[in-house]
Amino acid sequence: MKQGTPPLSAAVQKQIIDMILKNNMKPGDRLPTESELCRRLNVSRGTVREAVKALISQNVLVVRQGSGTFISPRQGVSSDPLGLTFLKHDQQLALDLLDVRLMLEPNIAELAAIRATARELRIIEQQCNTVQELIEKEEPYQQADVEFHRRIAQASHNQVVSTLVPVIHSSATLNIDLTKNSLKGDTIRYHRALANAISSHDPYGARYAMILHLATNRQYLFPNEPTP
Repeated sequence: MKQGTPPLSAAVQKQIIDMILKNNMKPGDRLPTESELCRRLNVSRGTVREAVKALISQNVLVVRQGSGTFISPRQGVSSDPLGLTFLKHDQQLALDLLDVRLMLEPNIAELAAIRATARELRIIEQQCNTVQELIEKEEPYQQADVEFHRRIAQASHNQVVSTLVPVIHSSATLNIDLTKNSLKGDTIRYHRALANAISSHDPYGARYAMILHLATNRQYLFPNEPTP
């Protein structure tokens, strides 16, 4: 498997969520049987079980003994505390997520520049290098991109910030899909500026680099929308 390529079970998780969205299924609706999922997705029972188990742990699905697997009525817990999984992934959501990130992430980067430990600085630098290497090899880099931003959030040493990582995850993945990787060069440049500013304990530089990074994405995707 190439570095950066998600495992099959992760791809099947996405396919199951896509199927739920496509069929307008709601919380409490029953998921197709395991054998039916195997047939529809053309994968083994083991892969389906692994994917379903992961979605259960994320509180996307829930098992009712003797009845089957259902869409969880309590979305917005575990790894998706804001319940973003079942929002329609379109350009309006991309814009809304970017606006929220512009409100939050420059401040998060500023805190990281002030509070990051030496170990956290090394991890941020390493993750910055990983994203660049994957982009230069033309390999998938979405997860590495999300991890870079997650590490910055972690370095802010604010326990509430960690609950906002799903916003970053959803936004970064959606932006990369919508831009069709057109901003790879900008990603490398702004990530490097962010990592350097945080490493130098330059809060204002980190804040400015994050604003430029997010504003560039926003301007590319929504040139006619005024920046907040």
